[in-house]
Formats: sequence, C-alpha cells, structure tokens
Amino acid sequence: MLLVIDVGNTNIVLGVYDDKELLTSWRMTTALNQTSDETGMFIYQLLQQRKIDINALEHVIISSVVPDVNHSLINAIKKYVQIDPLIVGPGIKTGVNILIENPKQLGADRLVNVVAAIELYGAPAIVIDFGTATTYDVISREGAYIGGVTAPGLRICADALYQRAAQLPRVAIKKPKNIISKNTVDSIQAGLVYGAMGEVKYIVDTIREEMQEPTIKVISTGGLARVLDDDGSLFTEINSHLTLEGLRIIYEKNK
Repeated sequence: MLLVIDVGNTNIVLGVYDDKELLTSWRMTTALNQTSDETGMFIYQLLQQRKIDINALEHVIISSVVPDVNHSLINAIKKYVQIDPLIVGPGIKTGVNILIENPKQLGADRLVNVVAAIELYGAPAIVIDFGTATTYDVISREGAYIGGVTAPGLRICADALYQRAAQLPRVAIKKPKNIISKNTVDSIQAGLVYGAMGEVKYIVDTIREEMQEPTIKVISTGGLARVLDDDGSLFTEINSHLTLEGLRIIYEKNK
C-alpha cells in the first residue's frame, strides 16, 4: 500500500492507496511547531482509526509547499512508518515539460495537480485549485505546463473582511439564494461566492481566448469548488482527490 501526503499552507491531506484504489483519506491542520513525535503519533492514530495496518504500508510520497513542516514530517514517517519517503521536487520524474521562466518556482502541489489532470482527463486543460490561494494552471495541447494565475483564496478574502471592517462578522462560505441580499451575512456571502464565480469565468474565458482553445477542459479541486459550481456550469470536472491522485501517479512514474 502507498501513503500519499500533500502539505498545504492550511491543511495536510493524507490518503492510502491499494494499487489505484483510494482506500481512505484524512485532512489535518498544518501545524508549524509540531515535533516529529507529535506528527508521527497523530498519523499512527489516524491509520489505526481506519483499521489500516501500518506494517502493510510499503511506500510513502510527499509533496509540500511549507518548508517549515518538512523536517518533522519526514522524520515522523521514518520513525513511525519506517519508510524513507519520496519527496516531490527537483529531479523527480513527472513526464511534464514545464515551460515557464523558472521551473523551480512552480509549487509542488500545482505540479502534482497538472500531472493528475493530464493522466486522468487529457490535454489541453485548465486546473483550478481552491485552496489558501486560488490557482489556475494551464496545460497546452501538447501536455506541457505553460503558466498560470494566482489569486487570493476565498477564505483569505473572508478573513480580510472580518479583520479589517469592524462591523462585519465572520461568515461561512456558502452561496446565498439571491445575489441581491437583504442582510449583512447574505451580502458578504454573495460578494464572496458570486465574486469568485465571476473571477473564474473571466479568467477561464480569457485563457481560452489567449490559447485559441474555446473548448478547453476545466478541472477543479479543493473544498470550495462545489460551492461555486452547484449547477455544473463552470467546470468540466470536479475532483476533490486530484492532488492525491497526482501523487499516486508520480510515485508510479518513479518506482
């Protein structure tokens, strides 16, 4: 079995694969000050809770955009799972030609998503990940990564309103029934969600025009993708496990 781990700025997502089948997955808060023992025990307890035999794990692969977490996480895996993990980074085989000015600047999570999108859905494609930031990654018809867009995430925008405007409350991110709102909470939610929908539509349409690819596929992932596209009009596909799938695929290319 394969343990895959994606370390993001807000959450760490873990999954266990038996060949190509995702058996189970978890999401935990990214904690910068945890020791390797704290991290290792927490992962061990997660596996126990889902009745996954830790001795049945044969391989581990990690992608991370939070360097401060890497040392304790890698040591936790070595100590508690007793496996030397494969790390997504320079030199790893992905099969993707990265056509940007400095390929080393491409985040590991974005690269992993691109690999998964090409393998699962083909090219050309736009991959949108609704995480701490909202990222748009563009794949050419030839299957190369040609660049992308980075925008503030929905939660960042919501937190900024709460922190910077004294009389505005913190709200859940959900789509109100109408865009014209009759109370403060609905008004904030409408601005966040309908604003994000407008952002997505404009950026996607502009990418399509710039690439001259009017029917390019739009693959989305991240917890808020379904909030924005409850009627299926924005995205070709929503895959909440896209990053985990990408890690599995990259491991297979490197084993």
